[in-house]
Amino acid sequence: MNLSELRTFLSIVETGSLVRASEALNVTQSTVTARLKTLEDTVGQTLINRSKSGATLTAAGMRLLRYADTISELWRQAQQEASLPEELSGVCNLACETDLWPGLGERFFVNLQNRYPATAISVWLGSQSDVAEWLGSGRSDIAFTYRAAISPRQSQIELKPDQLTLVATHHDSLGRGDAGYVFVEGGQDFGRDHASAFTNAVSPRLSFGTATMGLQHLLRAGGSAYVPLRMVADAVSDGSMFTVPSAPVFERRVYLTSNKSAEKNWNWFGSISHLISIA
Repeated sequence: MNLSELRTFLSIVETGSLVRASEALNVTQSTVTARLKTLEDTVGQTLINRSKSGATLTAAGMRLLRYADTISELWRQAQQEASLPEELSGVCNLACETDLWPGLGERFFVNLQNRYPATAISVWLGSQSDVAEWLGSGRSDIAFTYRAAISPRQSQIELKPDQLTLVATHHDSLGRGDAGYVFVEGGQDFGRDHASAFTNAVSPRLSFGTATMGLQHLLRAGGSAYVPLRMVADAVSDGSMFTVPSAPVFERRVYLTSNKSAEKNWNWFGSISHLISIA
């Protein structure tokens, strides 16, 4: 098994066709067919079902897919680190849930960049499941996440919790009972506590899966929503948004999770993580 065979397999899965995979890889269709056959012979299983309508994964192919993507990505990272210029001493692949970037992930990035300029940094933003997958596969080394569960290969620092605060764009926005109120997903605990706190309120017409999208809507259309206070600190300071003082405040736990194998190569990890944990 070699990387060209794995990449060919991944391209077939991505494009759904041996013909389109050959075009994407800029090789002949016979080369794609030969690489796939070699891979299947090595694994001892049929990986792709071929038909006139396209190519689909077999059960064995689905099992291999998880590892093929990880192997390909780890090789890319190995190439990246091995080819670093002499003035760079290491690599940090940072993942961050989208709502944890403003005022937290970004602050970590800026501190690392300014204090340790010899570190090459890659940043990936995504959903909670994306971040968990990237950490588990080794695509990312360290991540800001709302997810507490970790594997034995990872370590985790609990940071200061997010303060989910009701904010509004106008003083006549009354919050949860207001027609302009928008529900923003804040995790299972928030969903439960929010429902308990507002048992008699009418269900909002609009809801968003991230505070980032919810805030974009508020700034465009006006209204109110519960969002992490750190995300609106500047807007509250300049008066473009304000907090609703009578509304309850909820907390959401935040974690900095890292792969132990990567930590060993970072002379900066202790100092930077300490700065973030006390901020």
